[in-house]
Amino acid sequence: MLKFVTVDRDMPVKRQADERNKDFNEIYAEYATAKAEEQASRCSQCGVPYCQAHCPLHNNIPDWLNMTATGRLEEAYQISQATNSFPEICGRICPQDRLCEGNCVIEQSGHGTVTIGSVEKYITDTAWENGWVKPIVPTVERDQSVGIIGAGPGGMAAADILRRQGVQVTIYDRYDRAGGLLTYGIPGFKLEKDVVMRRVEQLEKSGVEFVLNCNVGEDISFDAIRGKHDAVMIATGVYKTRDLSGPGSTATGIERAIDYLTVSNKLSFGDEVAEYADGSLNAAGKKVVVIGGGDTAMDCVRTAVRQGATSVKCLYRRDRANMPGSQREVQNAEEEGVEFVWLAAPKGFTETDGNVSGVMVQKMRLGAPDASGRQAPEVIEGADYVEDADLVIKALGFEPEDLPKLWNTDGLEVTRWGTIKAEFKTGKTALDGVYAVGDIVRGASLVVWAIKDGRDSAEAILEYLNDAQSVAAE
Repeated sequence: MLKFVTVDRDMPVKRQADERNKDFNEIYAEYATAKAEEQASRCSQCGVPYCQAHCPLHNNIPDWLNMTATGRLEEAYQISQATNSFPEICGRICPQDRLCEGNCVIEQSGHGTVTIGSVEKYITDTAWENGWVKPIVPTVERDQSVGIIGAGPGGMAAADILRRQGVQVTIYDRYDRAGGLLTYGIPGFKLEKDVVMRRVEQLEKSGVEFVLNCNVGEDISFDAIRGKHDAVMIATGVYKTRDLSGPGSTATGIERAIDYLTVSNKLSFGDEVAEYADGSLNAAGKKVVVIGGGDTAMDCVRTAVRQGATSVKCLYRRDRANMPGSQREVQNAEEEGVEFVWLAAPKGFTETDGNVSGVMVQKMRLGAPDASGRQAPEVIEGADYVEDADLVIKALGFEPEDLPKLWNTDGLEVTRWGTIKAEFKTGKTALDGVYAVGDIVRGASLVVWAIKDGRDSAEAILEYLNDAQSVAAE
């Protein structure tokens, strides 16, 4: 270990932009064993590991780097899996530049961060290849059951913990495949779909029942789910898109990011999708404008490039330094041909025969900081112009659906933002035996936080079930 003074940081080989922007395969190659060991050996094994402290899951990063550097990969996997239900997914899509790697001690001393995410991906991919990842076999099966609404990362992480303790788990989801945004929101060039599907299959082999194409409130009532199970977890995520008003906002060709990405990801499974076939959610041959500056916007612009758009522009109302998305993703997008238009906000849309033809753009400047401490954008008067567009994609973030109304449920309390009101750490709601985790509690956030919430709340549910069992035995 501690080889950072003699060994330089070296990421896995990234495919050339003019090659990778034509397909949806992941853009980074896998480390070879020797390279993974070399890069892991750069860890300084510092006494206070800031990488671990700044990881939402508090993964024991220094220890599994040590195991990797010394060729003890199965032990590295066991350490990694102990705190993270899906390390191969986090290794691919976590914004390491803002979390573990962004707080690496050796980077602060000018040596370049340890490539934590790439090593994490390598460890777990190697574990799958060698058969170290096995279905869960509980020591004892319990007769208590938990119903989980939502088959995204939070719900599946909770299922993983609960099955290890022998609890019977059923996951209900509105889509035809499990995985939530991992399956239909994140493109294959960041997370290939077989990586998600093999985790789903592992959970199925572990005894988790998936009830798909099931829309709670329509196909089954929330009360019916409560009646079937000893406890219920709500892990629906947030899917309601923040909208835009203004002239021309109802024109054909102005689409939601989630719809656009879902169609693209369905194609990667080989599905036939009418919205792609008829061109409405297909960027081929079009001038595409994406509005937003988060990771969803980056997913959209990079997808549009791969679909054959003639031009792809991203409008964001702040500058590059203040955008919420990963800087690594911005760099990848620029390499692939995306043009970023900073300090630009939509005012409305132009249309021709009912179809969008352009975005009316207001130029902005950064003024005084707002309540969050970020500089607030201000309109520059007289600097408006029109950005030509045949397809406009709104990637402005997501808001929670009104679940109490959709599910006709009294007593399920929500915050003023519409998220479910739940206890910190446990996810316990105002309804007895009902818990909530992930984005439906936090608002739109990172996958790693959903995994953290799911695992923590599953532990709280186990305590609840144990208490109920003790009362019944008396």
